[in-house]
Amino acid sequence: MDRHAERIACNPLPVESENFNPNAKLPYGCTSRHIQLAMNEFIDFLGFVNQQLHTREMPRLETMLMPANFSGMVSEFMNANIPKYCPGLVKNLYHNGHPDLLPAGI
Repeated sequence: MDRHAERIACNPLPVESENFNPNAKLPYGCTSRHIQLAMNEFIDFLGFVNQQLHTREMPRLETMLMPANFSGMVSEFMNANIPKYCPGLVKNLYHNGHPDLLPAGI
């Protein structure tokens, strides 16, 4: 286990707005700013969890989980948090429903 990488992971860098395509067309009033806010909330969550793991000399969450499990966690986190910032979208509450996000009011 690389102790330096583990320590750096406790303070992840935020996603910057210049990394988004300013010409992206997103549906239902969603903007790249909404996505950025939800992504940064996930990064804050991951930093918090990794800080706690680091105090117990445990590896980072993303290295403990299988890649598909970590990907699923990221997806569910984003599905739950994008609607907090974008009032035009809601999480699909149907079990294993597709798509993950729906227009508000449907």
